[in-house]
Amino acid sequence: MKQQHKALTKAEEDIMQVLWKLDKAFIKEIVDAMPQPQPHYNTVSTIIKILVEKGIVGFETFGKANRYYPLVRKDEYSKNTMSQFVKKYFEGSYSNMFSFFAKEEDISVKELEDLLKELKNNKK
Repeated sequence: MKQQHKALTKAEEDIMQVLWKLDKAFIKEIVDAMPQPQPHYNTVSTIIKILVEKGIVGFETFGKANRYYPLVRKDEYSKNTMSQFVKKYFEGSYSNMFSFFAKEEDISVKELEDLLKELKNNKK
């Protein structure tokens, strides 16, 4: 059964991007890996606690410090997020989404052809 994850805020996603890159990290390591201007340690700590409550992040304890790690793979989260995006904005149709981007000229004919090739290869 496909697990649905709670939607993440922009700040939560920013921290998850860093955590996916680091794999396991203490709060200070997460803060240090964030782009400038870096958020305050307490801000990151609070957001990490929310991610733990949402079941997106787990932790292991070393004395008084916790090391955090993702419980959801980046590709799994991306797939779920894209699926929700397509449902919300394009009536669940990837065809409608690609048509939209083609009309807006955000995607070229070559890019669409490359996507079709990739889809055909994945179906095999």
